[in-house]
Amino acid sequence: MEYRPQKIEKKWQRFWEKQGLFRARDFSKKQKTYILVEFPYPSGEGLHVGHCRPYVALDIISRKRRMEGFNTLFPMGWDAFGLPTENYAVKTGIHPRIVTRKNTAFFKRQQKSLGLSFDWSREIATTDPSYYKWTQWIFLELFKHGLAYKAKVPINWCPSCKISLANEEVIDGKCERCGETVARVEKEQWILGITKYAERLIEDLNLVDYPEKVVILQKEWIGKSEGVEIKFPLSHSSLSIDVFTTRLDTIFGATYLVLAPEHPILEKLNSQIKNLKSLNSYIERAKIKLERERISEVKEKTGVKLEGVSVLNPVNKKEIPIFVADYILPHYGTGGVMAVPCHDKRDFEFSKKYNLPMIEVIKPKNEEKKLDFQLSGGSYGEAFTGEGVLINSGRFNGLNSKIARERIREWLKREGLARKAVHYKLRDWIFSRQRYWGEPIPLVFCENCAVQINADINADKRGYISVNQRNNQRKSAFSEGELLNPGWIAVSEKDLPVKLPQVKDYKPSEKGESPLATVKSWLNTKCPKCGSLAKRETDVMPNWAGSNWYFLRYCDPENEKRLASPKLLRYWMPVDWYNGGMEHTTLHLLYSRFIYKFLWDIGAVPKSLGPEPYKKRTSHGIILAEGGVKMSKSKGNVINPDNVIKQFGADTLRVYEMFMGPFSQAITWDTKGVKGVRRFLDKIWKLSDEFINVNQRRNQRSTSGLKKLLHKTIKKVSEDIENLKFNTAVSALMEFSNSWQKERIGKKEFKDFLKVFSVFAPHLAEELWSRLTNISVNQRLAQRKSASIFNEKWPKYDLKLIKEEKVTLIVQINGRVRDKIEVKKGILESQANKTALEREKIKKWIKNKEIKKIVFVRDKLINFVIDFV
Repeated sequence: MEYRPQKIEKKWQRFWEKQGLFRARDFSKKQKTYILVEFPYPSGEGLHVGHCRPYVALDIISRKRRMEGFNTLFPMGWDAFGLPTENYAVKTGIHPRIVTRKNTAFFKRQQKSLGLSFDWSREIATTDPSYYKWTQWIFLELFKHGLAYKAKVPINWCPSCKISLANEEVIDGKCERCGETVARVEKEQWILGITKYAERLIEDLNLVDYPEKVVILQKEWIGKSEGVEIKFPLSHSSLSIDVFTTRLDTIFGATYLVLAPEHPILEKLNSQIKNLKSLNSYIERAKIKLERERISEVKEKTGVKLEGVSVLNPVNKKEIPIFVADYILPHYGTGGVMAVPCHDKRDFEFSKKYNLPMIEVIKPKNEEKKLDFQLSGGSYGEAFTGEGVLINSGRFNGLNSKIARERIREWLKREGLARKAVHYKLRDWIFSRQRYWGEPIPLVFCENCAVQINADINADKRGYISVNQRNNQRKSAFSEGELLNPGWIAVSEKDLPVKLPQVKDYKPSEKGESPLATVKSWLNTKCPKCGSLAKRETDVMPNWAGSNWYFLRYCDPENEKRLASPKLLRYWMPVDWYNGGMEHTTLHLLYSRFIYKFLWDIGAVPKSLGPEPYKKRTSHGIILAEGGVKMSKSKGNVINPDNVIKQFGADTLRVYEMFMGPFSQAITWDTKGVKGVRRFLDKIWKLSDEFINVNQRRNQRSTSGLKKLLHKTIKKVSEDIENLKFNTAVSALMEFSNSWQKERIGKKEFKDFLKVFSVFAPHLAEELWSRLTNISVNQRLAQRKSASIFNEKWPKYDLKLIKEEKVTLIVQINGRVRDKIEVKKGILESQANKTALEREKIKKWIKNKEIKKIVFVRDKLINFVIDFV
């Protein structure tokens, strides 16, 4: 009988679905395990083979877990709000709702065609009002607790898409979606206070099992720096400029100060700055530059000196100039840095350009570094950025850098000029989008409430009423978020969700407003606090909003009264194994950890679960097109899984994607490799067909060699799956099939092979199991689902059978390999000695020579030390 995957695969997919075979059971007495893959954005292009790789890998793990007796949750949903769908809708005139519905159905059909064992009963979509009701609820809780605020901030703005962009969405100064040159503008935005969680986001990485590179990326993105804030007094003024540094040991070498163009002190110094016109012109040019352009290492550093203003270096009272330079950003440290040209590369380049003085204050302390320093020319060549011994530093000369930092800090602290400080590169999260296709922000602006709060604040300032009295009165009427954002009032929880209105015109406004601003019937409303006329917030949330907590909703997807039942959260959470792309190991991982921690803090997530949502996180490498280039629609090299399945079958695609190379690395698609895997499956079909039709009737037994190899294969495949070494697991299955061709297999061994093979090629394994057990699909449906191979137990290997009985012993003469012999495992030294000395190759080296010493390493080598003289 010929192997025809297209015939059998749909049959078994329908069977699994009818049986509800992969549904997770709430509160099952079995041990739970929660396996999660990132849910996709359903684009119009559908899945490509790169999507399939993590789905198949975690499907293999999930199927194995079920066969091991776990109650396994392996869910799927759709991250469907966002810019790509809206852009497509604007381009085609098809409403985003219709586009999303069509794309989701397309993705789902493709996923089902792969035979993935998702629990579709828990399917969610971020665009479903019953889901985004709770996304809005989370935002309101953040707002009420003072973690959501509105501020005017510089943002990346795409003039074509008419949307704000994260730094990661700007590639070489252009919008990654449309290719338009991105501008830098200031806009009022809703912002989430993620920086308040910065320290916990670092510390709690100790509680999880993440790859080291992921931990490093998380820490680098947060960018914690421990150092000192120093006051640099302005000359002839009571004002001072705070500067943050981690290298206080270099302060005697500070020859000028550099400020970000946005530094607030510049406004206070306007009357003193003699070149104010040229300075303001430079500042305006700097503000419109993209952040990446400003901090680029390769670009030439520019700046403007403040004429008429200077500061004093607090350690030696020397007057030093102040520059404004665009390579300093306002949110890094204090927005000002002390420049030490001899010991910082950027400062060195800047000083050379503007002919500024350089003072060498650190010399390397070991000879090797001294040589490097001298070769580079010391202060005449380039900056020395390492630590060492202080010179030209007054009373601190001769101290090493570490001690000097502490001594100088203590001295400046006594003078009231320094304090310990911690700064983070992480910034608060801009959460507004001026578009249509997103979750409405559930706030209204009420002029009446704004007037009341501002009046109260002014009364406080005039002393008409005590602060405590006023605060108590306000707290009874307004939340912390409403006090921080006068006039912005939270929608009542009973009125959630604030539904996205149906509109005909969803094109972005030329003014940069959301299209919702034109929907008057939706926009105009009543204030939930005082009943006055009010207007809804027309900005929507970013596409990150719904993906930050979706893993919680899978635990209880139909709950109408709360985000999820605490009992179900206690049962299913935390996620035991979460896999996703490396591109999501910074922002998505950071944002979702932040939101989870906040929900944990306010009790929306049970305290017993701990502060981290994911126990384990792994990542997969991308699949490149043939030739090793990235797949892209414009290049026409995107490989559609539908075409592969149609030609070779879903099981071939699954096995090939696992076999093609290490899971964590980028790998190139190779059609020859696909054909090779198909030949492997044909071989399994042929060998199985022969056994089922002929050998099974003879009740034959496995040869001892094949039986031992099977148990080694079970061990290797089991371990390789857990370590994401799918390619070597498939290799082991292939090696077994080669031996199977030459030896006999018994029924028990055949069944055990099918079980370990089944997680890779589930359709083929289910078909062969059905033929072996002689139960048809209809009989299975009528009788019991236990007839499926996936209700069988995962096979265990026999330790006695996998034990190697023979090993290769290396025979050396004076440390050089002269022979290799196969011996019994665990051979004694006396036996090894006797066996080796009987070998002809060894006899000729030992002949007439005295053996001075014998070195024996059991099961590895025996070395004869002889005297050649």
